[in-house]
This record gives sequence, C-alpha cells and structure tokens, in this order.
Amino acid sequence: MVETLLDKGVVVTGGGGGIGAALARRFAAEGARVVVNDLDGTKAKAVADEIGGIAVPGDASAIVPEAREALGGTVDVYCANAGLGSGGSEAAPEEVWAAAWDVNVMAHVRAAHALLPDWLERGSGRFVSTVSAAGLLTMIGAAPYSVTKHGAYAFAEWLSLTYRHRGIKVHAICPQGVRTDMLAATGTAGDLVLTPTAIEPDDVAAALFAGMAEDRFLVLPHPEVAAFYRARAETPDKWLKGMNHIQRKWEENER
Repeated sequence: MVETLLDKGVVVTGGGGGIGAALARRFAAEGARVVVNDLDGTKAKAVADEIGGIAVPGDASAIVPEAREALGGTVDVYCANAGLGSGGSEAAPEEVWAAAWDVNVMAHVRAAHALLPDWLERGSGRFVSTVSAAGLLTMIGAAPYSVTKHGAYAFAEWLSLTYRHRGIKVHAICPQGVRTDMLAATGTAGDLVLTPTAIEPDDVAAALFAGMAEDRFLVLPHPEVAAFYRARAETPDKWLKGMNHIQRKWEENER
C-alpha cells in the first residue's frame, strides 16, 4: 500500500496539460505539495494555481534544484513526464533525433543524478517515468519517439534494479493512446493505431496510483499491452509481421 502523500513534495514535469496536469491534480488531491513544471510558463501557472501548487517553468532537464528549493528542501516524488512525440523515420533530421533523446531520455538521467544523493542518504524516494507503450513495443511512423521511449524504459528499469534495495521506488507508465495534444499531433498513424482505444489523462493517473499502491514497477493503463509485450518477446517474427501489416495499411491509406 502506498504511504501517505500528505505534505509530500512532488514534482511533475510537462505538467501544463495532458497526463502531467492529471498527475499534478491527483497528487494535490492526495494532500501533496506539488511543483508544476512546463516549458510554457503560462500553462504551468494555470495548473499550479488550480491545485494550490507552485509553478516552476523551464527546461525539465534542469529544474531539480529550483523545484527542491520551492518545496522547502525535499523532493519525495519526481514525475519525469515531459516528452517529445517526434515522428519521422531514420531520415528525420539530426536535430529531431537529438531533441527526442535529450527530452525523452537525458532529462530523466539528469533528474535522477540530481535526486539520488539525497534519496539514497534518506533511504527513500519515488521516481515516476512516463514512458509509453511505444517503449515496450514500437510506433509506426515515429522512429525517434519509439527509439528514445525504449531508452526511457530501459533507464527506469535500470534505476529500479539498481536501487530498490536502498529504498528507491520506480514506476514506468506505458499507456497507448491518451487524449492529449500529443495524440492529436500523431496524425493519421495515431488515428489508425492509437485513437480507437484512447483513454483520458485521468485514467493514466488512476493507473499510476493503483500501481503505487501495489508497489508495481510497470504501470499499464491499457492492460492489453501486457499481451502485446508477451507476444513480442515470445514470437518476435510473428509480432513484427503483424506490425508490418499495420505499417502497410497505413502506407496504403496515405496514398
């Protein structure tokens, strides 16, 4: 069972909308003191004002010191939620690949680097990584997103296996489609693969809290992802053939 969140210090990056805003609202409803981070300072402030939190706008890669100070010196839960839904193939520009890597992976690494000394000294801390089902599976038409989300999942997994015996709890949230601006930006590929089963951001927050209550690393707001992940591991060629069928269907629709 998850410990009380009353008066705990929580940071949510990418909290100006979508999943991040839903997480911020849920933590605040549980009595936590919440820092809302977003590149868009206006959106961060709007959500912070709504929940009685603190807006700390800016690059998610570098906000830990400021967020810690805003919370009075202690971060108990860090939600690495900010992300880029970069589409494209291997031919996507280098800067697109670099930005996806920086936001979807390295921002998590930098946050952990800043947080872990204090957490390890205290013997407690909770790192929540908003990954994506694409980090377990893949997403057609979005090589930079798929590859870096695999990296985000791998880093969350590494954190958990390395530090769980020292009191650090890690959760990787891996939803499929969620009704957010990012889903809208996926275009026809998202319409084909994600939109039919899309859920609300509040559903993702609820899934995380269920996962925290059970002390579960992998949080699947779409439970069917577990079967897809199992098929990918057990029969990879069959799974790839099925995904290629979806790819070809998408290409035909694009003609």
